[in-house]
Amino acid sequence: MTSAPQTLLQAPTPALVLDETRLTANIRRMEGHLAPFDVTFRPHVKTAKSPDVLRAVFDGTGPITVSTLMEAHRFAEAGFNDILYAVGIVPSKLDAVRALADAGVRMQIILDDADIARAVADAITGNSGITVLIEVDCDGHRSGVAPEADELLVIGRTLAEAGLLGGVLTHAGESYSCEGADAIAAHAEIERAGLVHAAERLRAAGLPCPIVSMGSTPTALFVRALDGITEVRAGVYIFQDLVMAGIGVCRPEEIALSVLATVIGYQKAQGRLVIDAGWMAMSRDRGTAAQRVDQGYGLVCDAGGTIIGDLIVTGANQEHGLVGRRDGTPLDLSAYPIGTRLRVLPNHACATAAQHPAYLLTDTGGAVTARWPRFSGW
Repeated sequence: MTSAPQTLLQAPTPALVLDETRLTANIRRMEGHLAPFDVTFRPHVKTAKSPDVLRAVFDGTGPITVSTLMEAHRFAEAGFNDILYAVGIVPSKLDAVRALADAGVRMQIILDDADIARAVADAITGNSGITVLIEVDCDGHRSGVAPEADELLVIGRTLAEAGLLGGVLTHAGESYSCEGADAIAAHAEIERAGLVHAAERLRAAGLPCPIVSMGSTPTALFVRALDGITEVRAGVYIFQDLVMAGIGVCRPEEIALSVLATVIGYQKAQGRLVIDAGWMAMSRDRGTAAQRVDQGYGLVCDAGGTIIGDLIVTGANQEHGLVGRRDGTPLDLSAYPIGTRLRVLPNHACATAAQHPAYLLTDTGGAVTARWPRFSGW
């Protein structure tokens, strides 16, 4: 295993930096918000993709949420044995799910289609260690069956007859389009009410529905009531990012993840810096472009993680990033000699982290205290 450099000045760039103080604060914030509610918390590991990061979240072997079977496999190898695979299942993936269950993992899968429910029921018995949640669409964001749909009960009966029905699940993806605590809290109530209504319809039809699982980072952090909910999920809260900051979920200063880069040259006519972190290091995600403040490809900090005014990554090629002021006025290039280290806060933590093989964990003094490997793939 590659050892960690002692300081960020010694680290090859670009590199993925994880601020331990901010990481811990983000974790404690979620714990504190959910503590008054009698619900299970099932963190989503799709951004982290690292058992080391998850062990900073809690002690134990689960429960966790994954978005790929690779994540399920790697976290199971690390000892986590209560796993929800929160992407709609297809029959071709059932063998991989069954193998995990046979290895002693409590596996939950999701679906939203009556034909797929029949295929799963035909392929898996109720004593397999696998349960199924019906995905419910509470806000028209992505996938799932509507809470009022007749298909909800058709799916429920099919799964219940096979001894597989575990409950219902939703993801309030449209909460990412809200702005401010009140708007997010209102959307959290839409999510909660819609999902609970789906659960009540199943129960009224004589079908079991022990699990009622909702979640997204915005709604998990701003929800004001969780009546009828048994479980909450969230993932990016661990790191936060500029999209979350743009809708008021966090402040940019609370973002724990950044990309370390080096100034390698200048665009002198435009008064811009050239750094060695392009879209291969930052990703092409431009999630803040539609927000009130466009952060380009990322907000620029000094090597210690302090934001430098309105400096952003204004453009990105594969291995080159261009740093300038948001309004386009030229920089004083002499303030940033070639070799200067900068850090860039990401628009989308999931997409940026996916570009890197490891996190460099740093303490409040900027020392690198550990190198935490992360994986990728499906």
